[in-house]
Amino acid sequence: MKLQKILLAASAALLVVACGSPKVEGSKAVQSLLPSKGEVDSTSYLLGVNFGLVITQNGFGDLNMSQVEKGMKDALNAKEGQPMDSAFVKQFKIDPNTMNEVINGYLQKRTAYEGALNKEKGDKFRKEFAVKNSADSTASGIVYLIQDSGSDVRATDDRDTVKVNYRGTTIDGKEFDKNEGIEFPLNRVIRGWTEGMKLIGEGGKITLVIPANLAYGERGPREIGSNSTLIFDVDLLEVHPYKEPVAEPVKAIKK
Repeated sequence: MKLQKILLAASAALLVVACGSPKVEGSKAVQSLLPSKGEVDSTSYLLGVNFGLVITQNGFGDLNMSQVEKGMKDALNAKEGQPMDSAFVKQFKIDPNTMNEVINGYLQKRTAYEGALNKEKGDKFRKEFAVKNSADSTASGIVYLIQDSGSDVRATDDRDTVKVNYRGTTIDGKEFDKNEGIEFPLNRVIRGWTEGMKLIGEGGKITLVIPANLAYGERGPREIGSNSTLIFDVDLLEVHPYKEPVAEPVKAIKK
């Protein structure tokens, strides 16, 4: 969570509001250098969009927008003084010196809530998916449905390389990743893939429903979410067994 970026965006939004109706001074020639009303309006709107995106993309959830507006107005109307001294902070509903602490505490609770909710939903989804599709499960918690078991050529070593087509979605159907003809060694992907690709052979097709602890866990990116169960539809095109590198013989140095 990059709080500094959030505060910079908030400052920029406040600056534009403050500059929306400036005290115009100077000669007409000097005044002609100012941005036009249209430019002020466009910049004000776009900084508002930027501020809104910062709020949504950093997991703030539903905020009390009337309090956001009040905070902005209080900052704009604050009388000059030594930054953050006792006289200055009395002009605000809450001491601005606590800003980082309050915002970080709020975000930590939001993150904990979202992670717990995603885990709860994921656990329920895997159980229902298994029953609805008569799917199998591994001891680790992966639920899988084999459409085509493929050939007898299978990955057996975590260092084996596979070539696949795949599509990744969240349990609500949102696609977050898709690739065709991509190759990677099984020890370079999430643990659910490492295990799941060994369940079918070359030419096989499988759906993997992978619990969060075998995917991205608590560190899931915003588009996936913390503790999210993930679904992968995979076509296993090729399997390339790992081969130990052969050391080249040392060549004798001719004198």
